[in-house]
Amino acid sequence: MVVPGRRTVWDGVIELTKMAQEQCVDARLWASHLSATLKPFVEFPSTELAEVLVSYICWDNNLPLLWKFLERAMSLNLVSPLVLLALLAHSSSLVSCRVVPNRSTQSAAYRIYLELLKRNIFRIKDHITGPHYENVMDSVANILRLPELFRLETSKPGVLLVEFVFKMVSLLLDACLRDEGLIEPSQDSSSQWLIKSQDMEIDDPERFNEKNGSHEKLQTLNTIMAIEMVAEFLRNTVISRLLYLVSSNRASSWHEFVRRVQVLGENSMALRSSKVLTSGDLLQLISNRRFGYSDDSKVVSLRKSNAIVDFGSLASFAGLCHGASLSSLWLPLDLVFEDAMDGYQVNPTSAIEIITGLAKTLKEINGSTWHDTFLGLWIAALRLVQRERDPIEGPIPRLDTRLCMSLCIVPLVVANLIEEGENEFVMEKLRDDLITSLQVLGEFPGLLAPPQCVVSAANKAATKAIMFLSGGNVGKSCSDVINLKDMPINCSGNMRHLIVEACIARNILDTSAYSWAGYVNGRINQIPHNLPNEVPCWSSFVKGAPLNAAMVNALVSVPASSLVEIEKVYEVAVKGSDDEKISAATVLCGASLTRGWNIQEHTVEFLTRLLSPPVPADYSGAESHLIGYACMLNVVIFGIGSVDSIQIFSLHGMVPQLACSLMPICEAFGSYTPSVSWTLPSGEEISAYSVFSNAFTLLLKLWRFNHPPIEHGVGDVPTVGSQLTPEHLLSVRNSHLVSSETLNRDRNRKRLSEVARSASSQPVFVDSFPKLKIWYRQHQRCIASTLSGLTPGSPVHQTVEALLSMMFRKVRGSQTLNPVNSGTSSSSGAASEDVVPRPEFPAWDILKAVPYVVDAALTACTHGRLSPRELATGLKDLTDFLPASLATIVSYFSAEVSRGVWKPVFMNGMDWPNPAANLSNVEEFIKKILATTGVDIPSLAPGGSSPATLPLPLAAFVSLTITYKIDKASERFLNLAGPALECLAAGCPWPCMPIVASLWTQKAKRWFDFLVFSASRTVFLHNPDAVVQLLRNCFSATLGLNAAPMSNDGGVGALLGHGFGSHFYGGISPVAPGILYLRMYRALRDTVSVTEEIFSLLIHSVEDIAQNRLSKENLKRLKTVKNGSRYGQSSLATAMTQVKLAASLSASLVWLTGGLGVVHLLIKETIPSWFLSVDKSDQEQRPSDLVAELRGHALAYFVVLCGAFAWGVDSRSAASKRRQGILGSHLQFLANALDGKISVGCETATWRAYVSGLVSLMVSCLPRWVAEIDAEVLKSLSNGLRQWGKDELAILLLSMGGVETMGDAVDFIIHLRS
Repeated sequence: MVVPGRRTVWDGVIELTKMAQEQCVDARLWASHLSATLKPFVEFPSTELAEVLVSYICWDNNLPLLWKFLERAMSLNLVSPLVLLALLAHSSSLVSCRVVPNRSTQSAAYRIYLELLKRNIFRIKDHITGPHYENVMDSVANILRLPELFRLETSKPGVLLVEFVFKMVSLLLDACLRDEGLIEPSQDSSSQWLIKSQDMEIDDPERFNEKNGSHEKLQTLNTIMAIEMVAEFLRNTVISRLLYLVSSNRASSWHEFVRRVQVLGENSMALRSSKVLTSGDLLQLISNRRFGYSDDSKVVSLRKSNAIVDFGSLASFAGLCHGASLSSLWLPLDLVFEDAMDGYQVNPTSAIEIITGLAKTLKEINGSTWHDTFLGLWIAALRLVQRERDPIEGPIPRLDTRLCMSLCIVPLVVANLIEEGENEFVMEKLRDDLITSLQVLGEFPGLLAPPQCVVSAANKAATKAIMFLSGGNVGKSCSDVINLKDMPINCSGNMRHLIVEACIARNILDTSAYSWAGYVNGRINQIPHNLPNEVPCWSSFVKGAPLNAAMVNALVSVPASSLVEIEKVYEVAVKGSDDEKISAATVLCGASLTRGWNIQEHTVEFLTRLLSPPVPADYSGAESHLIGYACMLNVVIFGIGSVDSIQIFSLHGMVPQLACSLMPICEAFGSYTPSVSWTLPSGEEISAYSVFSNAFTLLLKLWRFNHPPIEHGVGDVPTVGSQLTPEHLLSVRNSHLVSSETLNRDRNRKRLSEVARSASSQPVFVDSFPKLKIWYRQHQRCIASTLSGLTPGSPVHQTVEALLSMMFRKVRGSQTLNPVNSGTSSSSGAASEDVVPRPEFPAWDILKAVPYVVDAALTACTHGRLSPRELATGLKDLTDFLPASLATIVSYFSAEVSRGVWKPVFMNGMDWPNPAANLSNVEEFIKKILATTGVDIPSLAPGGSSPATLPLPLAAFVSLTITYKIDKASERFLNLAGPALECLAAGCPWPCMPIVASLWTQKAKRWFDFLVFSASRTVFLHNPDAVVQLLRNCFSATLGLNAAPMSNDGGVGALLGHGFGSHFYGGISPVAPGILYLRMYRALRDTVSVTEEIFSLLIHSVEDIAQNRLSKENLKRLKTVKNGSRYGQSSLATAMTQVKLAASLSASLVWLTGGLGVVHLLIKETIPSWFLSVDKSDQEQRPSDLVAELRGHALAYFVVLCGAFAWGVDSRSAASKRRQGILGSHLQFLANALDGKISVGCETATWRAYVSGLVSLMVSCLPRWVAEIDAEVLKSLSNGLRQWGKDELAILLLSMGGVETMGDAVDFIIHLRS
């Protein structure tokens, strides 16, 4: 501490310097005397000495000799060059005059500063060695106020060094921008020192009044040199690596720095005068990240090839993306799209959320642009439609669901991705990429051909564009504007016209798209003014026309074209009269739901809201207010009950809220007096039973109710879909109530939240519905154990007897059906229909009794007291009386079949229906389907001429189902019973399922294809080897490794083909292996074993790739290629592309098959176990080094993709919360192996390729993952990579670990050989 008035050692320094200055002493001599004088008192390098010298020079003694003194002091380490540079750059509290802030008046001094900076900053490693490193960086930090400016959380010297380097280059950059007038002075006081020139009086007027112009010339030269120095900062190996640490850990500061460099490169006049640097050079240095790392891994280098090219032959369905082209890297999109078309299970998570996350994942891992990502989405969506242009008939989702995905869900996904942009500039860039992707889409006419049922809609979309370009009014629905038959030109539309209209409706495109080259093929020369009078439609309704019968019929058949139109209908449904509410609900359930792609999300939202009507303000009744909405509720529930409609709700993420809305309806109407009825405007009469049955049946379709509560799985890993329970659905719905920071930027989450809050702003639980809870618990007990607990004389027993009497009132001796051994029965012996009235119990009471009723009937049939025909008729009477009872019948039969206590019955055509007429035909086609997919299954039919048999419960169930008519009224019940029937038959010995299919094909001949295909899926439940064969064929087809005609060159087309059906080749068409797997994997019980097989097939496919691709290319090379290097690069690139495709297929199948639980098990246990257990003792079986290396890369892609599919690349999903633990555990295993704590058993090349590949993918694609990992694990991994010579990768890994690992990264960078 310096005491005022007391002479200090620093006074002596000034005196010595002044004397040397006056005597023109040599700088070396001055430095020698100075060192000798201070050595007893000061430790070198001295920060105080640097401050004294700089203060003395600036500016009273600004002489060349003194600058030489300063340089000599640095060379002798009397002062630290870093401290000196910081002092010259920044105005401290001690002395406010420094070089950089005064560069405009002190041009010569600024020039000297630039020379000192150039000499020292690029030799920075020479200045931070030694014991004073930490003290020097502390001094630098205090001088530059680094903790204040950067809010540093650490004082580690390595971190301070990074900030110092960034500060130095930022100072130069902003000085250049300021000197050329490219930026204004900053309003941020923390950065004013970077750009503000401080004018001050100088005693020597010649310093700033040089009329000869040399001063201005020196200023220009200084600016040029400063710009060249900025470029050198970006070019120098060590400095650029330090700057990369800034880009990894100070993203906002780095982005601003990049922006300013771009401004300088694009606008600098001084840069044009540089002889060593061009504008392009500077922009290139900042635009790529080569200054941060080099392509250390083949995995990273492959990401450079990211353009979507060669979509294969698009002329036919079978040619949709063949070959392992780069377009196949989007294979997971095709699989997820196709998987969503399975009608046997709905998804509680919105497809918008799933696909948004998947698109971001594939973009990052493939290293693609947003243009390529959007194009990949459109191509996959169009392939989805083309696979089922003419779908087979059956109770499965058809074309409406596929069109929903392509024309509504995908546009909403794109809108989500655009709106996630950080700012308006980024969002505008994303819109530009969207435009170019849609323009390129026009080059694929084969994909754009619309299915026949949407040709009219596509033509109207094209007409709208033509009319707009011709100056017409396109504000109305096209159907209201013009009759297409009157168009003077050909205006044929395609799928792109529909996609563009969908994007315009979401405000991510505008009508400028109509002007794209080739978008439309002409203009209308004369727009007709007197349009023909058409049926009443949307335009007249919006203007105020009433919802009469003719209007309703018109609006039901034509989808709304705008949000205004659909909002008008919803307003009527909420505020209109009772009849108007019913009419409006009918309209919403019509074409606007299934074909209103531009407004479909709003239609789904409004329909969901209608199921939770508000309590009227004046309501005071004791019963539920929902009773008063019976007619409207029934119309909505009936209207959305089709398979396609349910899947559409599922794709939009409305299933949880739909379930939450249906539960109170079931609770209310299931407890209501059944004698009350309501009459619809059509004259149809509905009862409480009708409303309850429709609501209850729809509710049960939303989860796998006929499966055991805890499905078959291994350990703590249940099968996918086992969480689809009422509790889980309500839990997901309740999560929509939780506000999120990203809610306002995510229109899908915002919509889900608003719909949930409109029903109830409070969480809802199953306990809120006691009647439903009682039934659900009974349902679980029924599946888990045999029936018990029916007490004679109890209310349930009385209900059972009443139901039995009603069902078998014409059966003589019906008292023998008494469900308990009481010896008496209240049922009469020969009751007639007039004697036995229909019971008047609430629906919940009847459902409670149904299991006992069915058990008694089945027992009576077993003992011959009831014929099979009477059994089926009685069960049908029960389901006609209360259709909802079918659900409980299903759960009872499911339980009884699985218990296996009932004797089989002969399906001989006398007692039970006979399948013989179709059985052989069905089996033949099953074998044909399996044979074409590579699964060779021997005949499993029983030998001899013995009749077919089925377990009694299954026989009874199938007999019941074939009594239903195949019409719209029965559709919702068949859709409930169908999956359950298939599940029951699949669990029984072969050939039970072919028998069931044969019986049903006799009733529904047009469902033959569907039934045969369903039967073929059950083969895999009886033979695990068949699953392996199918998976093997999926790999062979995708990679093009077999000679089957269907596989061609592999790719998406070979894996998924054209769907299935008999209308392509005059009979059952070959079914692609991917389609078959996607339609059967949900029935697999041991998903862990299946995923292990997938993993094993990936390992073996690498060797197949090497043998099939590299060897073939080698033969070709011997004939045509002389340049071995070129061959090596080409063949390796081909192999790597296929390896990536194999890993992509494997990860997709694992994720779909096992879900989050299996992915966690795989990463945490399966992969480490494989590395530890692989035996390399058999030298003859060892793979070549190339195969071993490719195998490691394949595993790296596989693990990263599995994790990315499960967790996402960011932290938006709930599953991402578990990423840190699972991934951290896996990386700890790698670190332990690298540290030598454990020994791996695989090939060294495989191990090294895996570790380096995994780390490469994480640092290049998934930096957020790295930031979550423990710093010590990252350090261990980095050390291991350094031992392998993977220096760049080691630096990258440490650089992304945050402040905790930055110091280690700096030390590594500084001491790394350049």
